[in-house]
This record gives sequence, structure tokens and C-alpha cells, in this order.
Amino acid sequence: MTTAPRPFGVYVHIPFCRERCDYCAFATYTDRDHLMERYADACITDVQRQQEEGDLPTATSVFFGGGTPSRLHPETLCRILAAIPRSTDAEVTVECNPEDADRAHLATYRDAGVTRVSFGLQSTHAHVLAGLGRRHVPDAAARIAHAVHEAGFATWNLDLIFGGATETDDDWQRTLHQVLALPASPPHISAYALTVEPGTPLARTPDRHPDDDTSARRYELTDAILGAADYRWEEISNWARPGHECRHNHLYWEQGDYLGVGSAAHSHRGGQRWWNVRTPERYVDAVAAGRSPEAGREVLTPEQRQFEELSLSLRTPRGVPWDVFGDGGDLDGLLEEREDRAVLTVRGRLLANEVSARIGSGSLSR
Repeated sequence: MTTAPRPFGVYVHIPFCRERCDYCAFATYTDRDHLMERYADACITDVQRQQEEGDLPTATSVFFGGGTPSRLHPETLCRILAAIPRSTDAEVTVECNPEDADRAHLATYRDAGVTRVSFGLQSTHAHVLAGLGRRHVPDAAARIAHAVHEAGFATWNLDLIFGGATETDDDWQRTLHQVLALPASPPHISAYALTVEPGTPLARTPDRHPDDDTSARRYELTDAILGAADYRWEEISNWARPGHECRHNHLYWEQGDYLGVGSAAHSHRGGQRWWNVRTPERYVDAVAAGRSPEAGREVLTPEQRQFEELSLSLRTPRGVPWDVFGDGGDLDGLLEEREDRAVLTVRGRLLANEVSARIGSGSLSR
């Protein structure tokens, strides 16, 4: 009898972008394309060294994020994927921009073993995208859905963002309904509230900052519209039709183990977290010189691990043991009890951070 491999993920950070969105604070760059092949070689070398040292279990999920992974030549990305040891049924996701929804990218990915693609659509309206500092691709949703279907992907995701200053409630509802009306609609949808990150162009223009009440209203619209279309809440900002949940994301939400490859990538193993140097040049140079690209590390205490486990679980329908909140008397309307577990209501999800801060008011012995 063959034993299934223990869940283990590999995250590969691709830091290259054609343009940088006004809200983005990730470690991404628009002027480093000349490093692409050397960067891919460094990722491959890094993976091979980890494997030789016995530090790389068989991956059950692989996720290429960024940045814009589809900015790499498809065959270059697939060279990195080929170096990663993975189970025969591994979930492999590649994040893409709408302009890369073509056969050259998607067919190559499928042939190399990619099982899932995720497209950053954000909105179906040009004026909303302009307000976010993001490129508009005409008929992007329909083009993406057609290309993904033609390439034979059984599951895929669209990323959406709500709360931009140029967006109305009607704009947001129409974006959702247009996506759901596609002949081959995405079985997984991530819908994020626009957030203001320090140092971004959005942060420097207060007149474009999202309004909390508006974002809350649009979140409630999102949950109602997606729920009526048979999507199930999977995590605060993620909804999926049954059987289309993202396996890799669950590693993060369930404190699983994963290795981060590439600049600024984070790893977690058995209560230890570490992260790589932030820029692609430093990552390439470190690997080429035979040095570890690690920039820092922390060891979580048992109490920190337990608190994080509960905080992450609270963001999902699994919830947490009810008694971690004591009597929960002042959390009425934010939590509901399901089989002795506390699960966030829709309103509770809007205040998830505040509710998490109350963990420990009851028993943390479980």
C-alpha cells in the first residue's frame, strides 16, 4: 500500500512586472527583465541544492506568484517547475496577467504539468482599473475564460479588487455578474478589499483611499452574489465551487510546511519561518556564489504557534473552539456556533482582526 506524501508546498516568487499597480507593495520590479534567465537558473540551482541536502520533501503543491510569473517566457518558467520534485497529483498554480491569456502560455503550462492558473482581472471596467493604476485589456474576462477552457484547465481562479475610489456599487455588482455569466466561469474567485500600503502611489493620494463603510458593503454584496451562484466561502477573501479549493493556500491557512524559492520568498517548517533577500540581484548573486539567500529567520514559541493556528483557522469556515473566547458575550453578531466551534459571520469577517485579538479570553488549553 502506497502512503500519500505529507502535504508540502513550494512557492516560487517571480519578481518581474511590465507595470507596477498603484496599490502594490510587493517585492516586484519593472526594470529587471534582463535578469530573467539568470534568475530562473538561480531558482533551479537553489532547488537542486535543497534537494541534495535532503531539505526538500516531495511537493504536493507548487505556486508561482509575484510579480507576474507569466512575464517569464513560458519555457523558462517550466524549466523551474521541472526542477521541483512533486507528487503525481500535485496542484501547480501559475499567476498570470490578462494579456498573457493565450495559447503560447497556457498550452505550454499544461504540457509541463501546471494544473491551475490564476488571473489578476481586478475589474471589468476601464475607469475602475485606471483608478487603480492598472492596465485595461478589452474583453479581458471573456478572453481569459475562453483561453483557459481551450487549454483544458479544469480549475482556475480570477482575482478581483473592490473599494477603489472610481468604483460604484453598481460597477462592482456588474463586475461580479459579468464574471459569473461567462460561458466557462471561474470555479474559484478571490475578491480583495483595496488596502493602502505605505510607500505606494495609492498611499500618497488620500483622495483615492477606500472608504471602510463602502468596502464593507461591497464585501457583503460579494458574499451574497457568490453564495447564490453556489460558491462557498473558503477564507475571508476566497470563494470556491465544491472541489475547486486551492490546496496550496490551505497550507498557509493550516500552518503547513512550505519552501519559498526566489527573492523575498518566505518559508515555514515546524514552527520556524525564514525569508530570502528582497532583490533579484542579491538572490542571483548569493546562489551563484554558493551562499544561502536567506536574509532572516524566526523561531515561534509554542504560544505564538497556537495563537497563529487559531487566528488563521478563524479566517475559514472551520473556525476555532468556542471556549477560546470565554463566554463571547460582547461578540454577538460576529460569531456563530457550529458544533462547539466559533465561526465568523459575514459581519464578523469584516472585523476578523479585531475578533482575533480576543483569542485567549477563554481557554487556550486545547
